[in-house]
Amino acid sequence: MIDAPVRPVTIVTGGSRGIGAAIALELARQGHDIVLNYASRADAAALMAGRIEAFGARCLPVRADVTDEEQVEALFSQAATLGPVTGLVNNAGATSFIGDLADTPVAVIRRVIDLNLLGTVLCCRLAARAMGKSRGGSGGAIVNITSIAAATGSPHTYVHYAAAKAGVETLTRALAVELGPDGIRVNAVAPGIVRTGIHADAGDAGRVDRAVPGIPLGRAGEPEDIAPMVVHVMSDRASYVTGAVIAVSGGL
Repeated sequence: MIDAPVRPVTIVTGGSRGIGAAIALELARQGHDIVLNYASRADAAALMAGRIEAFGARCLPVRADVTDEEQVEALFSQAATLGPVTGLVNNAGATSFIGDLADTPVAVIRRVIDLNLLGTVLCCRLAARAMGKSRGGSGGAIVNITSIAAATGSPHTYVHYAAAKAGVETLTRALAVELGPDGIRVNAVAPGIVRTGIHADAGDAGRVDRAVPGIPLGRAGEPEDIAPMVVHVMSDRASYVTGAVIAVSGGL
């Protein structure tokens, strides 16, 4: 009797919609079981779980605020019920405001930095514990979703978000060195202007269309443009890639 191959178990934060949902679906299509983290919308997470399971994957929706240490620990504990965690995609994020920094409420700044940077740090910390070979894990891959804003700074738009994402890119490079000997690769994918709800959530649903003339490829990205790169850098085909920040931005 031949044993069935062990399926990778991958956590996707903010996976119920937008880029996170596209990544979760593509990972499931490529043979991963998915731990689908979401913040509040259980209905959207349940619908996504059904779509993921249609590919023959197991899917465990888990509600957790990634900025809360105890909830992140619970997320990883629940993920382990599917098997050893071998992958993490840190996708949860938001801009929450569009405008000059001088006009951005401090509460928004704190929340955006906590969600985009602290949440990624906390999840990476638990992933290092779960996947590190020196700690009993089998190794694995982390992909942090950053933004082209980390390079441009996004003045007059959301410099608070850009600063947080720049921190994520530094974290990515540093952890690639720290965790490489422990069998964990760490990379980042930096989307450009993508059609998701993030712009409407920040109060400017028309921002994508206004930005299109400045994109060299002449169109905004779709979540499905981002997902294949994430899946690729998580795969064995990219086994010698770590510490990279890969722009998927239409040339921005």
